[in-house]
Amino acid sequence: MTVDVLTHDEETAEAPATTEAPATDVPAAEATTVTESASPAASDDSAPAEPAAEEAPKPKRGRPKGAATASTAKKTRTVELILTVTGTADGEWQAELKNGSKWVAKGLEIPAAAVSRAAKELHSDLSGPIDEVINQAREAQAAKVAALEAELEKAKQALAELDA
Repeated sequence: MTVDVLTHDEETAEAPATTEAPATDVPAAEATTVTESASPAASDDSAPAEPAAEEAPKPKRGRPKGAATASTAKKTRTVELILTVTGTADGEWQAELKNGSKWVAKGLEIPAAAVSRAAKELHSDLSGPIDEVINQAREAQAAKVAALEAELEKAKQALAELDA
């Protein structure tokens, strides 16, 4: 008893609320021929039925919507995290993390060695360009150290001359 009632209720709940005639497997042209071949007295009553047969919805392409065709596949929830790592020619690196439109972290200073290790862990295509930038910064810093050491030697010599 309840199974029939529930099944019937589910079918009526899923059916669209229209006054059109239900769609059948018989094409519309054959449906009108059947109504016209009825008794002559029924032909007067079939006049309102003809527009309903003409207005019958055409089958739609694609999969029908509804509970019977709902996908049972597990839907994957994606999370958008954007990690931006920026470096300068001086070798200073910073990281920013954004979750959707909300900033999680901004302006975090990161050592160049950590950036290089992380890039190698992620992918070799990432580590190559990052290591080039780090090597250029290393060479620039080495040149700066050499220039400062030369300036320090000059200052030491000038101090030694003043003390003598």
